[in-house]
Amino acid sequence: MTAQVSTEASSAGILHHEVLAEVRNHIGHLTLNRPAGLNAITLDMVRSLSRHLQAWADDPTVHAVVVRGAGEKAFCAGGDIRSLYDSFKHGDTLHEDFFVEEYALDLAIHNYRKPVLALMDGFVLGGGMGLVQGADLRVVTERSRLAMPEVAIGYFPDVGGSYFLPRIPGELGIYLGVTGVQIRAADALYCGLADWYLDSARLADLDHQLDRLQWNDSPLKDLQGLLARLAVQQLPDAPLAALRPAIDHFFALPDVPSIVEQLQQVTVADSHDWALTTASVMQTRSPLAMAVTLQMLRRGRHLPLEQCFALELHLDRQWFTRGDLIEGVRALLIDKDKTPRWNPPTLQALEAGHVESFFRDFDKNGN
Repeated sequence: MTAQVSTEASSAGILHHEVLAEVRNHIGHLTLNRPAGLNAITLDMVRSLSRHLQAWADDPTVHAVVVRGAGEKAFCAGGDIRSLYDSFKHGDTLHEDFFVEEYALDLAIHNYRKPVLALMDGFVLGGGMGLVQGADLRVVTERSRLAMPEVAIGYFPDVGGSYFLPRIPGELGIYLGVTGVQIRAADALYCGLADWYLDSARLADLDHQLDRLQWNDSPLKDLQGLLARLAVQQLPDAPLAALRPAIDHFFALPDVPSIVEQLQQVTVADSHDWALTTASVMQTRSPLAMAVTLQMLRRGRHLPLEQCFALELHLDRQWFTRGDLIEGVRALLIDKDKTPRWNPPTLQALEAGHVESFFRDFDKNGN
């Protein structure tokens, strides 16, 4: 999930157009089709994607799947959070059903037995990251902007973020999750959050060649061979490569207040300006969300994939009533006063026991 809110109306009459599906040359193509809302996903879209993926998994004539977003602005900018906010406020269960089914879809993509190619053109935020990080082949372009920005609205990086973020080398994934900052193509490749870079102008050529691809014994190798002719796997001058010593130092510190304090006071490897900017960004985020995120990611580093999703669902079931999400959505997306009243309001007011309480029952159950 992320801070994206769709402005599109949803009705039964247009739901079937929000996910486009077709099979060409033994490839199942799925397109998220809400470009005016940056392809933010709804529960109906989650269900449609799940149905198509299951049908194609069982269809011997489908060799692979390609997933993309309509338009030039976004692959997917996250969950349609306005509908989840409204569900909670009206005492409905949509927000509960959404996360259970969204996580199941993301897990299914991780475990899918046919290769999945994700075209990550434009924004890939929150729930969009959940759809692509289980894919076998993840392609970014010069327009790609990747992030898990949940802490900005008082939430935590879910959709498998507790698994894929802490497995990025060093503390890079901790940094991305706790700050919620966006990265571009070079950093996505450097972090291992993408596999290939392709100019957006060549996406049409890729489509054309997919339609003409000759299949051999291994669909994955066939797709890899095609990408090797069109794309590259490294880009020069990834900003995070230069910042890596500083990030590894600061984001290995024991807690969020310590991280912010040292970012403001300590200089590591010519990173002073970046450190002050990062500290300022973190001071706008929910203190509780950042603290829970830090602990979740450090736990997730040692958990298998299924347990990471279970941990996220455990946190989610508490978060609408105990966390800062509803206030964050109110301030940033509903009233738009941009002055969220976080609880607690400052990092200094954080209590370790309160943060730990979100994980207590999960630990008691032997997880």
